[in-house]
Parts: sequence; structure tokens; C-alpha cells
Amino acid sequence: MTPSGRGPGPRELISREQLAAGVGRLAHELSVAYQDGVLLVAVLKGSVLFLADLVRRMTIVPEVDFLAISRYSEGTGRVRLVKDLEVDIAGRDVVLIEDVIDTGLTLTYILGQLGQRSPRTLAVCTLLDKRVRRIVPTEVNYAGFVIEDDFVLGYGLDYAERYRNLDRVVAGDLSRLREDPDAHVDALFAG
Repeated sequence: MTPSGRGPGPRELISREQLAAGVGRLAHELSVAYQDGVLLVAVLKGSVLFLADLVRRMTIVPEVDFLAISRYSEGTGRVRLVKDLEVDIAGRDVVLIEDVIDTGLTLTYILGQLGQRSPRTLAVCTLLDKRVRRIVPTEVNYAGFVIEDDFVLGYGLDYAERYRNLDRVVAGDLSRLREDPDAHVDALFAG
């Protein structure tokens, strides 16, 4: 129980050291697979920290671009592109960089949008893969960590724009966060 007695507090899922090792492994895999170059397309905002660390660890020089999608439309489960790429991906090797993949619905939408632009190859690299939540069967080519169905915070992942700056990934209590977005601040940032 938390000090307030209102349910569990956050618990660490992936430490800073584990993140560094996982990102290093993915950087190596991508560097080996794309020795002739690659365009990394990061989905804003959650994947930014992952992307930055990934690029710094790669032994090739990747090109980077960004796209952003809307939140799910109320009652429809649909998203839309709100920031598009600045480069043409036709004939290019492209790797989509995601923070977390769960149901596969958003990923399927993004892959469909990018696939229409005739890239030479299109692959997916995610920091976190919640396979247990997959609704749409979607191939993830590179995954840092397979996790259970936890609500995750940290290392770019947020709730109400909070917790992105944690240097680790934690499981948060979503019901507590809905009541108070700052519910885990003291536990995670104290001392």
C-alpha cells in the first residue's frame, strides 16, 4: 500500500541499467542490418528518449524523421496523422521507432500510411512490446523488452505529460493517476 493507503504505488519494471543494455542490443542489431543506411521514423512524443539513446549507440549514421498521430477519437478507436514526415521514403529502408506497442491498432494504421509511400523495406523497432494485448497480428522486427499488461511510465512514456523524464520504466496505478495525475510524483522523484 502507498502512504495514503489507496492502492499500490509504482513499481520498477526496467532499470536504467537494463534500459541501457536493451537499447545497446537494438542499436547493434539495427547497425548490422542496415549497414548501407536507414531512415528511422520516430513516433512523437513517447519514443524521443528511446530514439536519442538508440541513435547515439548505433555504429552507422542513420537519418531521422518524425511523425505524430492524434489520440484516439472518442468512441471510434481511430487515430489520424497530425505531423507528417519531411522526407520522401520511396525506395528507402525505413524503421518505425515506437515506445510501446500493445493492441497493434495504431501500429497497423501507421504502417499502412507509410507502406503506401513505397519504401524499399519497412520494419518496426519498439522499446516495449505488450504482446498479451495484441488485437491485430502485427510483426515487430526489433523489440527491446516484452512486458505484461502494465500501465507504463518513464523513459518517454507519460500520463498527462508527467513522468516522461524518469530514467527507468515503472508500472503505474492507472486508477490513482486518473484521480490525480501527480499521484506517483513523490514516490518516483523523492530524494
